[in-house]
Amino acid sequence: MTTITHRLQAIHASITHICEKSNRHKAFKNQSVTDSIQLIAVSKMQPANNVREAFLSGQTHFGENYVQEALAKQIELTDCAITWHFIGPIQSNKTSVIAEHFDWVHTVDRLKIAERLNNTCLVLNKKLNICIQVNVSEEATKSGVLLRDLPQLAEQIKQLPNLNLRGLMAIPAPTKDVALQHLQFEQVRLAALGLNAHSYALDTLSMGMSDDFEAAILEGATMIRLGTLIFGARA
Repeated sequence: MTTITHRLQAIHASITHICEKSNRHKAFKNQSVTDSIQLIAVSKMQPANNVREAFLSGQTHFGENYVQEALAKQIELTDCAITWHFIGPIQSNKTSVIAEHFDWVHTVDRLKIAERLNNTCLVLNKKLNICIQVNVSEEATKSGVLLRDLPQLAEQIKQLPNLNLRGLMAIPAPTKDVALQHLQFEQVRLAALGLNAHSYALDTLSMGMSDDFEAAILEGATMIRLGTLIFGARA
């Protein structure tokens, strides 16, 4: 049994424990608690053989930040039935490649990017799952739409026929303050509920990383994005 396998088992045990202590599992009567939360293995700067090890251990969803690095891995791993998530900043000139080679895009934060993704998907006759990235901490250096501008962007994206708006994604300001972690993730959850009250059908909250995934789960995350806890420190 590999180190990666051991780490994945430990993470799933942690997810189960968090859900059970919060009674969250009662809201998912037809699923196991781990099925209600999708673990995305963040594999940026990891060699393809590490991704393969994780895949052989049962991990099927992987997140990449850099387009060219991801494409090289995808070629090497064509025999693996992987669901690929793009979780990095999106450059306008990369939208066509991203739309073609990924199943999910988590970092849409402006209409221009959404339109370009949609146009490529029209040509490919493909539906692309997307999340709107929100800048919940209002950090000037961070990507994401501000919460006050979210309803307008969501309405614009809703009109694009080849994009499937699934939910919201957030990378809050890093903090060791657990109460602040909860507050930031709660804001994302409430924003999604607000959209759903206006005829949206969002089912995804992509939030939580290695240092704050417990707070994210307790605030309703349906996807968490972990890298170091799975693969160890990057070289």
